[in-house]
Amino acid sequence: MPLAVGTLAPDFTLKSKTADGLKDVTLSANFGSKNTVLLFFPLAFTGVCTQELCDITAGLGSYGDLNADVIAVSVDSPFAQEAWAQKEKISITLVSDLNKETTKAYDVLFPGLAGIGDTSARSAFVIDKDGVIQYSEQTPSPKELPNFEAVKAALASLS
Repeated sequence: MPLAVGTLAPDFTLKSKTADGLKDVTLSANFGSKNTVLLFFPLAFTGVCTQELCDITAGLGSYGDLNADVIAVSVDSPFAQEAWAQKEKISITLVSDLNKETTKAYDVLFPGLAGIGDTSARSAFVIDKDGVIQYSEQTPSPKELPNFEAVKAALASLS
């Protein structure tokens, strides 16, 4: 079960690959100024993950309008994430949880995906400016997308 609403969101600093090299992305950098939509997804270069992040990229402005930053987490390397983002024109901040520590901290580890190993389960969290989880969802299977209307409703209630 993912961390519950009302829980203080575990802070993290994870690597993101940009054109300028590797950079640190820290959740608490948004505290006090922006809400955060934190998405966990199983693996880059897979069909449902590509659909999810391309759809979010296409609607990124609506999250900005709700004073939210979107960060997507997977257990892929930052180099694989960057190659995928360039191929699919994904502009969301992608961060690597290669050691699975953040995935475990949010209690969204998916064991043995397709027999290849543990990944992040598909999940969505809304974290307010104070670092408190205001929305929490883990989908029943990796093939299902989170309820993004509920994510936006949670964000709208914070504005």
